[in-house]
Amino acid sequence: MNIINRIWQPSIQICKFSNVIRFGMVHLLRKSCGAEIQSISSVKCFSLSSRRFDLSEFFEDKKNLGENEVKHGRAWTKDELRIKANSDLHKLWFILLKERNMLLTMEHECNDKMELFPSPERLDKVKESMENIEHVVRERNRAYYELGTGETGERPGKLEYNQLGLRFYYRMFEHVIPKHRNGKWNQTHKFFYKGAAVTKFLRLYREKLYNVKRKQRNRDRNEVMHLLKRFPNMDRNIIAAKYPSVDIDKLSKLDKIRGNYDPVKV
Repeated sequence: MNIINRIWQPSIQICKFSNVIRFGMVHLLRKSCGAEIQSISSVKCFSLSSRRFDLSEFFEDKKNLGENEVKHGRAWTKDELRIKANSDLHKLWFILLKERNMLLTMEHECNDKMELFPSPERLDKVKESMENIEHVVRERNRAYYELGTGETGERPGKLEYNQLGLRFYYRMFEHVIPKHRNGKWNQTHKFFYKGAAVTKFLRLYREKLYNVKRKQRNRDRNEVMHLLKRFPNMDRNIIAAKYPSVDIDKLSKLDKIRGNYDPVKV
């Protein structure tokens, strides 16, 4: 400890002395140059302090530790981002990236210590903001390329089938080796399916999707019947907008929704 104190105290004095020299030089430059030097940023080359890389940037502020809820704002909207310059979007992207890294670090730390992560919705808002920035930048790139070349500039793609017979959107890449001679690419990219097992899988998969849609349609139908039975005078245009798969005119003629009174007289 004595050795550390002997080294630490002189280093603090040197840092203080360097700061005095820096501000003294700034004062002299301002006095000699007059209005040409208006800020300290113009004499950054005279700084004698070393740069610090602190790992505390990956952790929450100390005043928020142990809190159940942290005050935060909303996500950036697309309309707000469209009026910003590209340089501002670039800066904002890295600010959000830094915030996301910090939140992910704190989430992992809280899970490791079996503690409650305060305000987890912050991650969703940061993610939404970053997605909106990507959308705005893509809009500008598309407009730039369409104005200059008549094309969108986006990577081309098309719908293909995988080995299970399911369709997906494949984004094309540029390769040095031609397609018919690229054996490694042909082994990992097979856009076809065959076999009785795949055919059976597709049949069962389509049946499952049909059952999901059928059950959802029945749930919507029962919900509309319940609403019409309890509130016969409610606006049916609103119901039709919320449940487009239900035929309200056909349901209104059923005896199940009439109840114990005539809705016309009410």
